[in-house]
Amino acid sequence: MTNFWKALTRRKTDDVNEGESKLARVLNLFDLTALGVGSTLGLGVYVLAGQVAFNIAGPAVTISFLIAAVASAFAGICYAEFAARVPKAGSAYVYSYVTIGEFVAFTIGWNLILEYVIGTASVARGLSGYFDSLINNDMSKALNESMHIDVDFLGDYPDFLSFGMVLLLAGILAFGAKESSFLNNIFTTVNLVTIAIVLVAGAMNANVDNWRIPEKDVPEGFGTGGFMPFGIAGVMAGAAKCFYGFVGFDCIATTGEEAINPKRNIPLSIVVSLIIIFLSYFGVSTVLTMMLPYYLQDKDAPFPHAFDAVEWYTIKWIVTIGAVFALCTSLLGAMFPLPRILYAMGNDGILFKKLSKVHNYTKTPLLATIVSGIFASIMALLFNLDQLVDMMSIGTLLAYTIVAICVLVLRYQDEEMSKVVSVKAPNVIRQFFNGNSYREPNSMTSAITKVGIVVFAIVCLVWCSFQKVFDLDSTGGIVALSLVGALLILICIVIAMQPVSTIELTFKVPLVPFVPCLSVFANLYLMFQLDLNTWIRFLIWIVIGYVIYFCYGMRNSTQITRARNHAEAASNALRDQNMGQHENPAFEPDSKAENGRLPPPYEYSEKL
Repeated sequence: MTNFWKALTRRKTDDVNEGESKLARVLNLFDLTALGVGSTLGLGVYVLAGQVAFNIAGPAVTISFLIAAVASAFAGICYAEFAARVPKAGSAYVYSYVTIGEFVAFTIGWNLILEYVIGTASVARGLSGYFDSLINNDMSKALNESMHIDVDFLGDYPDFLSFGMVLLLAGILAFGAKESSFLNNIFTTVNLVTIAIVLVAGAMNANVDNWRIPEKDVPEGFGTGGFMPFGIAGVMAGAAKCFYGFVGFDCIATTGEEAINPKRNIPLSIVVSLIIIFLSYFGVSTVLTMMLPYYLQDKDAPFPHAFDAVEWYTIKWIVTIGAVFALCTSLLGAMFPLPRILYAMGNDGILFKKLSKVHNYTKTPLLATIVSGIFASIMALLFNLDQLVDMMSIGTLLAYTIVAICVLVLRYQDEEMSKVVSVKAPNVIRQFFNGNSYREPNSMTSAITKVGIVVFAIVCLVWCSFQKVFDLDSTGGIVALSLVGALLILICIVIAMQPVSTIELTFKVPLVPFVPCLSVFANLYLMFQLDLNTWIRFLIWIVIGYVIYFCYGMRNSTQITRARNHAEAASNALRDQNMGQHENPAFEPDSKAENGRLPPPYEYSEKL
């Protein structure tokens, strides 16, 4: 049982026999920023703004995007700190492997595969639908009549256009990171130009009165009019939906082994891309709701409909063509991280090792790219857009939560694992508010922090449950939520009082532990907004993954070999040292050893 637990919690260490990464470092700051912007400003900016304004938030969709941007920024800066610590391919997968353990890492990696597969398939399906709308839905009508699928959990017809697009994209990605990045830069530039045209043309047709529509002029079922027709509840519901419009920037963090100067460029590109994304969403939703009353918006294609309404037909076609390019960019950005995650997991042996083979000519994980392309294309072929989008959120939110937790664990852990102190009850209680005046983390302060993080997450779940059960207008509901909220704040204060790691990084999350704790709270809150069917489908996917891990990954993990190599290296060094002492009594330990002993095997986080 002890060995089983050790296997689940073994953490990734650097192998003394491993060479440099085989992936080519070719992506600069502009490439990385364009990748983050391109993968995010796609389906969301051309569909989401009108959809949320129509019957969820009204003109206050602008505030919904602001709230969603803040929640995304919390996750973004947590990703940025990890990118500064661990410039390796794999994103949240590697981060959790380094800090928490193999089992949690596999869960997150398997989750990210699902997220990127569904992201790729949903954008392909959305692009196909957008193209279909340009030809009066002739394609969907013909396929529905000739090849109708009468199965509840599948789409109405097989979408061969999206199937072909995903396979073509997989071929482009297999050709090489720099070549696919160059194509992405072109598409992203076209996307930003299109958004600029929308902002300028929309501003010229803006009417502030559309934010001040009196209730008597509003059709039934569309709220009370004005700027916030659906109230605060509508704004928060809109924010939950708008949050998924920011999903995609985290693909920057998967390029750690292909980025030039990753410790500087990855954090910087994440922050810059999030700013560009928010300004684009905020501007677009502002002009859209000022051009046309919110209750007249088209949920599926808001821009063509809005420019039709003001009779600017030329701009309508420019924007429509630009939207097709934008969705191509989003498709590339959605799929770009997928083979890299498979490569990282295959390289670590917890998925099939053949997935980690890098082709000599293209310098990309060729088999991983082909497998991910086939998988995503089949999903796009068989499932409709609504079914795909419903599944995308849960994996993303769980990954964001784990990353925020990892930031807290790393910030407060005893890096050398050597400062052992007394853990008697009075000492522990006094340490809650740093009554022992420790200035550096030790075994006790690290343990208090880890327990505090777990308790914080559990109390967050309790708060979310109460929020579902109690009526927010009732006294009982307000008191219960206030008490639980006060407990959350107290836990944050206890964590904040513990000494932090002094390791130097090019980027650090500010206001730790409050920013990561807010990120955990926001992500768990949004996960509670998901329906039961989404949770069931997610659990089925996780079960499939665990079967692979326990039958293959646990036994074939390369961490077993790494640990053996470290043990042999330490044993050889100790033997050589003893021989040196025997031959030279005046032997003194060198700078790499302390008191004649080599330091313990270092992990990525400690090394960097």
